[in-house]
Amino acid sequence: MKVIYFSLDYSPHDHRFLSALSETGYEVFFVRLQRGPRQVEDRPVPAKIEQVQWAGGRDEFRWRDLPKLVMDFRRVVKRIQPDLIHAGPIQTCAFIAALSGFRPILTMSWGFDLMDDVHKSKWMERITYYVLRNSTYFTSDANVTRDKAVKYGMNPERTVVFPWGVDLQHFTPISNRQLSVTNYRFTIFCNRSWEPRYGVDILARAFVKVAQQNPDVDLMLLNGGSQAQTIRQILQRGGTLDRVVMPGTISQKELPRFYNMTDLYVSPSHVDGSSVSLMEALACGLPCLVSDIPANKEWVADGVNGWLFPDGDADALAAKILAALAQREKLPALGESARKSAEKRADWKKNFGQLLVAYEQTVKLGRK
Repeated sequence: MKVIYFSLDYSPHDHRFLSALSETGYEVFFVRLQRGPRQVEDRPVPAKIEQVQWAGGRDEFRWRDLPKLVMDFRRVVKRIQPDLIHAGPIQTCAFIAALSGFRPILTMSWGFDLMDDVHKSKWMERITYYVLRNSTYFTSDANVTRDKAVKYGMNPERTVVFPWGVDLQHFTPISNRQLSVTNYRFTIFCNRSWEPRYGVDILARAFVKVAQQNPDVDLMLLNGGSQAQTIRQILQRGGTLDRVVMPGTISQKELPRFYNMTDLYVSPSHVDGSSVSLMEALACGLPCLVSDIPANKEWVADGVNGWLFPDGDADALAAKILAALAQREKLPALGESARKSAEKRADWKKNFGQLLVAYEQTVKLGRK
């Protein structure tokens, strides 16, 4: 089978998909729409994957380039003659694939496209309707995004939901870890990008309140983003900047070590599908404190493997952090439960097989 894998950029998620696809025996062609300002994946594209040279993939995507990109994508499709195109996010890659006229298309939601981007304008809504009505099959990693896709015109009988999952051998608890029971310091961990949709500014405000009440708490913020100045100002004005570690972007190879050196994972995201970083934290046996958006509630059961707090409420988040601090003796049990939930639902090696089934369904429906 020939597959065009068409994605926005080259992220750790793309690397995971392409690495797995490279072991299937399929001929896989990687089409990259843009080269964004923040490159977080430093591993090369797997050797068995052909990287397609075309009009895109060199700079950030611009809407004014859409006609040129569609024309050149048609040329790419004509040369490769794939059996299917696997494309997402919806309003960019899948849109170009749909405009190319080729079918069958497996449209893959990346979460933010259906939970956030679709609401930005009527234009984005129309694109979403168009793409989903012209998609042969649909996949996403959370029920909440699948329901959104159906709302925007996707045939519900042509959908499949499976968590993308993580490598459970790579993301695993270290054997000698003792969560917060014997450690004097307590470290909160967050590796969401510093963009408005991920709510890291909410965590910064909550941390200021927590730090004022407890001198033994630190915060580790990975990555960066457009809200860097805002977040630093919140921490500086709160007198807590010296208690926050900001090591920047960490490679996937090193990332498990960072989960394992901290005590509590926090995701204050306002919008998400099944968050891969949340699954990584669960797999590392880290209790997770997350916003109560629908996708997070699919993964975190309050008081079982972590806690939920009202989305956007810094006071409530601070109270939950302080409550976790007050019950350190319970954290190892929550960590064990977190790991079990990852083993049950977030095993990438098991879940990947569902993508191949989706490929077969897409090709089968495309022949009718």
